[in-house]
Amino acid sequence: MARPTTKEEFIKAADDGFDKIMALLEPLTPEERNGRFSFDLSKEKGAHWARDRNIKDVLVHLYEWHQLLLNWVEDNQQGRTHDFLPDGYNWRNYGEMNVKLRDKHDDTTYDQALNLFIESHKKVMALAQSFTNEQLFTKGALPWTGNSTLGFAFISSTSSHYDWALKKIRKYLKGRK
Repeated sequence: MARPTTKEEFIKAADDGFDKIMALLEPLTPEERNGRFSFDLSKEKGAHWARDRNIKDVLVHLYEWHQLLLNWVEDNQQGRTHDFLPDGYNWRNYGEMNVKLRDKHDDTTYDQALNLFIESHKKVMALAQSFTNEQLFTKGALPWTGNSTLGFAFISSTSSHYDWALKKIRKYLKGRK
């Protein structure tokens, strides 16, 4: 699917991706939900193939990226301007941040991770609804989005990430069969 360029397209893409994840997870057995990933890393590009150990790690990754978005928007709306990524991280080293976000949830269960993901998706979508199409998809509409758009941050934290999660979970399930 093409990257959304309007609020309506974004809402549909994010909700469709969320629904696909939920439909994929719903019939899983406890063994499948908690099984360890064992991808052939020689065939995969991207540090995430080695980083995430199971579906729970994928769900907490999605949850934590929702939190990044929610906190970034709230802070900037309150005049506390800062970049999307936390201090010390940039688009060249954010992989290190992702490992820390995963490790933060070592004691989180699959069920807890699923609930965190569901609730944070609802919050992100409610927040998206509060913005106009222009605020989301016009460069410069909100000065704190820099050279990008707010919509890009929403897409990156939801629908694009959901596509990634679906690919990873499907690959894991295919390998178990």
